[in-house]
Amino acid sequence: MPVRQAAIAVCILLSVVACRDAHRINRETTKPTYDSKTGRLTELTYDSNVDGRIDTWIDMDGARPLRARIDANQDGRVDRWEEYDGAGRLVKVGYSQQDDGQPDAWAYPAVNGRVERIEMFRSGDRSRMDRREVYDPSLADVLNALLRVEEDTNGDGRIDKWETFEAGALKTAAWDENGDGVADRRFTYRGSIPTLLETDPDSSGRFMRVIELR
Repeated sequence: MPVRQAAIAVCILLSVVACRDAHRINRETTKPTYDSKTGRLTELTYDSNVDGRIDTWIDMDGARPLRARIDANQDGRVDRWEEYDGAGRLVKVGYSQQDDGQPDAWAYPAVNGRVERIEMFRSGDRSRMDRREVYDPSLADVLNALLRVEEDTNGDGRIDKWETFEAGALKTAAWDENGDGVADRRFTYRGSIPTLLETDPDSSGRFMRVIELR
């Protein structure tokens, strides 16, 4: 048998063996759990990367997924969380930015599956959001899709910084400097250069002092 044909035969044989192993692993790790009284499916586990270890656990209500826990980086600790609505559609995805086994950021997809907003809990207090990013889900490029950011910079539980973006570039940045929930100062940017400063808001939040920066 020529060397080329022998090599092809070996590759085919290895592929067949790999497929058999993958099917065996899938059978061993895909484990359904049923309610002993109702017979309904309550949990489904499987091995997403076929390495022989279960890395995905899905809570089920019959055929409908409720929530999922996933060890995406295969370190033995859950780092992704998914939640589904009554129709079984994915409504939010949690991540652990600190990689401590607890979600501290949640991404909310639009109907088309693209990110619509992300809420972050970076202070370590999972009950208090301190940053929200809002996106245009009609755009595939996440960087260019960013519309605005709201942030609690001092940890008092209230938003005190607002940023808007256009085509991925910072357009405006505003700050609440006295803690009343209203922006006291706002910069407008062209490129990365501030071109306008607005201060002294009235009772309605309208800036009374406008300074052009040159």
